[in-house]
Amino acid sequence: MDSNTTSLMIITGLSGAGKSSVLRTLEDFGYFCVDNLPPSLIPTFMELCSQARKPIDRIAIVVDIRGGEFFHDLSRALADVKETGIRPVILFLEADDDTLIRRYKFTRRRHPLSEQSGVLESIRDEREMLKDIRDKAHVVIDTSNLESQELRRQIIEIVSRTANLEQLIINVLTFGFKHGIPLDADLVFDVRFLPNPYYVDELKTQSGLDEEVAKYVLESPVSQKFLQYTTEFLDFLIPNFIEEGKTHLTIAIGCTGGRHRSVVIGEKIREYLESRGYMVIVEHRDIRLGEDRGDDS
Repeated sequence: MDSNTTSLMIITGLSGAGKSSVLRTLEDFGYFCVDNLPPSLIPTFMELCSQARKPIDRIAIVVDIRGGEFFHDLSRALADVKETGIRPVILFLEADDDTLIRRYKFTRRRHPLSEQSGVLESIRDEREMLKDIRDKAHVVIDTSNLESQELRRQIIEIVSRTANLEQLIINVLTFGFKHGIPLDADLVFDVRFLPNPYYVDELKTQSGLDEEVAKYVLESPVSQKFLQYTTEFLDFLIPNFIEEGKTHLTIAIGCTGGRHRSVVIGEKIREYLESRGYMVIVEHRDIRLGEDRGDDS
């Protein structure tokens, strides 16, 4: 493992502040992700990664109070890792008390310290326990008023900055127009003119990730022509974005409900861009919203 190119992200913070969401985003970036690893094992884990047959140079580890007494070993473990030349980036997530309480009521999950006291007292105790590591964090994010998309965008920016990524990161986001156009989109493509699987009984309840749906949409000459023109347009556009120093690009693709056509086209564009060597993250924002209602997609 080359310490100069290895990226180690330590995610910590308050329970319920969004650490799992951050870990999923980092996994989309190709990070090797581990949840709730005892801090004392971090140096050993990093050594194992260095011995892997295929280099593991992007690593994300969630460390929090679920580790119990082991959590206090974090500072020493990170000091040991630094001695190898790797510089861990500590990302701390927090939220205000009212937000955390609402999230616990909504999910009906127990706070890790709830056996000792009530939810509010547990949150305040945890906040005090994490004070030292918060002071050492390189990045602190308050998720109290953040939607999942905004948190994801911030993580994209942090990864781009801390990992010294020079290449453009492309986010392919599919959506349904009936649920609103993504506000952070740089490019928006409307594919509502393509053949709609919603009107085929055996395809109606499936999604664009299913082979039968993809085949139905893609066998249309109109779909093939659209993909040809779109990929040619992106071949022209993306290098110019890169030259101007753009670090991330969001391409939004919308159909009526965000379940069939946009998903099929989004996956094809992802495949094409990856074949061109770009780093691509795909999110199908509305793919589940019409499951029970049978919304027109």
